[in-house]
Amino acid sequence: MIATSRVLLLGLSLLSACAAAGAAPDVARQKGADILQPNSGATGAYLQGRFAATEQNQTVAARAFGQALTADPTNPELLRSAFLANLLSGRPEAVTLARKLPEVAEAQFLLGDTDALAGRWQQAEQRFSALPRQGLTQLLGPLLVAWTQQGGGRTEAALTGLRPYADGTRFRGVYALHMALIADQAGRGAEAERYYRVVRTDLGTSNIRIAAILASWEQRQGRSAAARETLAPLSDGQDELSLVVPALLAHAASRPVPTAVDGMAEAYLAVAAALRQQDAADPAQLLLRLALDLRPDFTAAALLMAGIQESSHHPDAALAALSGIGAGDPMFGLVRLSRARLLEQEGRSDQAMVELAALAKAYPDSPVPDIQQGDILRSKNRYKEAIAAYDRAVARLAGPRRDAWPVYYARGVAHERARQWPEAEADLQHALQLSPDQPFVLNYLGYTWADRGTRLAEARKMIERASAQRPDDGAILDSLGWVMLRQGETSGALGFLERAVNLEPEDAAINAHLGDAYWEVGRKLEATFQWRRALTLKPDPDDRARIEKRLHEVAELPVPAARAN
Repeated sequence: MIATSRVLLLGLSLLSACAAAGAAPDVARQKGADILQPNSGATGAYLQGRFAATEQNQTVAARAFGQALTADPTNPELLRSAFLANLLSGRPEAVTLARKLPEVAEAQFLLGDTDALAGRWQQAEQRFSALPRQGLTQLLGPLLVAWTQQGGGRTEAALTGLRPYADGTRFRGVYALHMALIADQAGRGAEAERYYRVVRTDLGTSNIRIAAILASWEQRQGRSAAARETLAPLSDGQDELSLVVPALLAHAASRPVPTAVDGMAEAYLAVAAALRQQDAADPAQLLLRLALDLRPDFTAAALLMAGIQESSHHPDAALAALSGIGAGDPMFGLVRLSRARLLEQEGRSDQAMVELAALAKAYPDSPVPDIQQGDILRSKNRYKEAIAAYDRAVARLAGPRRDAWPVYYARGVAHERARQWPEAEADLQHALQLSPDQPFVLNYLGYTWADRGTRLAEARKMIERASAQRPDDGAILDSLGWVMLRQGETSGALGFLERAVNLEPEDAAINAHLGDAYWEVGRKLEATFQWRRALTLKPDPDDRARIEKRLHEVAELPVPAARAN
């Protein structure tokens, strides 16, 4: 929600703390030797905890760190590692450990949250007020203090405390959002309206959480048309968010942040989202865990947590983050779509397809579930079934739209791989009509023409247009070299193909093309080396057959006679 590079600076305190729980195994071995006294059992438990933390298995990490603490119960680094693992795994031991870490901001966040959940608003306020205004607490501190004041019935104090931040800082949109939510809770409509206007100006409505909050306010003020207008952009195109817009509208009359505790969770989410945008995943996860401890049904936080886990290649942890979200939640369609994608990543394709089929039935106007089915089938080389799925998606499209080009592109690729070239060419050209400068479509159509030996001049122009947009894309450089090779410009082609291999060294087709170029310029040994290397890189069946044919032809060539001295 905060678009600024300063977020990285704000995240430094949590980044350093989370590094203790998420270091790579080799770093863990080095630090483990320094932290613990020589004791094979305790050191082994510590290293096990470090490794488990890197694998996002925080439950195992918490147990292992607890075991290591028996040998060195006062070690501050070990205490912090154990605290973070217990917090991230949702274990109650985190609170006990937090009390032993008075200088750790994350521990004080948890203790303040515990006070708030128990209704000890004054104690929570005192704890948050005592935090030094540096790092993340510089942004979070005023928000958490304001929400504890609101929880204690001191709305005026909460708004007064935030007003300087909302009126004069670069983060005024974030502070204005929380002032609006506080005023909204307190029934101070004029102030809420004023600050919601600032939110719309500074933060916009492209973020689904901001849009839902603004639409809820408008709906509750009797402005239904404005609420629909606020949410409408989210349903534009074939994006996943289009699934949830009708449900968000149906739930817009409900207050999105009904209590002060919910407001605290909202503060953690806002900063976590900003950190995620800056690739600071570890501190973002920690803040999301705090948000979910405060509000277990906070779907926006669970979705963001799942997204981080998915990006870290932990689909099992991502699925666990989504497991508690029920069918009555307005975001449930998005949750199910995410779950299908994660099931596929886990190798549970059949379950993913069942989930997507159910989604397609539940959302008959949306092409999104069929598109995802098509993508899964295409990735498994089941091209005819993929085409059928894309056909269903195209049938659900609401007229010709520029943003529908990916559906036609994907179906065109599936047609081409299924050797249905006229249909493939028609789809790819239609995708270009919708989005004339789309580099991936330009490249795919241009490359396929070149590979088929047709329309070479036109193909080259298209690929050059794609390359101008993505000059360091190895696949596009390969296409450019390949079409030049087909046009007989072998020396020029060689330079592009060598650069393409440097950018994509593990791509079988690109390595094979470089072999072809070497052969054309007379570098025979290098050519056969590239072809043989390409065979080790898991080429698709068509490329494998072509490479093996070239090597067979080379093997049958007569050996040149030795020159006489």
